Amino acid sequence: MTNAAPAAPAGGAFSQGKGRGCGFIPLIVAALPIFCASHVRATPVEVPSGQPVTLTEVLLDEAPGALWVRFRFVAPDIAQGGGRMDPAVAAEDMDHLCTALALPYILHHNLAAARVVISLSDRPVDFGVSDAEATQFFEAYTPRDGACIWEEF
Repeated sequence: MTNAAPAAPAGGAFSQGKGRGCGFIPLIVAALPIFCASHVRATPVEVPSGQPVTLTEVLLDEAPGALWVRFRFVAPDIAQGGGRMDPAVAAEDMDHLCTALALPYILHHNLAAARVVISLSDRPVDFGVSDAEATQFFEAYTPRDGACIWEEF
């Protein structure tokens, strides 16, 4: 495994989906050491809800003691107060992003990911930086047998 991962799989993002609910979490995260950060050109991605979602970053993070591949997206429709996206629908989109984009990515780059984390933020927020105004949704998955197994945390 190398210390850098390309921003997007060859051929771009793919499509599929499923569902469950989640809540919003205003970003209050301590800065974590990052194994590798691949900043990407903002890449629009289609999701089942049709909300605008843009891939902004893929992080390879070994700080949890195993490789976690973090896919960070901006999704303005999840904003508190002005957003139009129900958290349960956003969770379905995150399931879709794990299955349709994250799994092919980790397979293509031969990454031994213990977890995949999909995050949606209503605005760009640097990883590990606190922004009380930002709305963020997070879901964690275990990639196993070609599927994303949702991990409640």
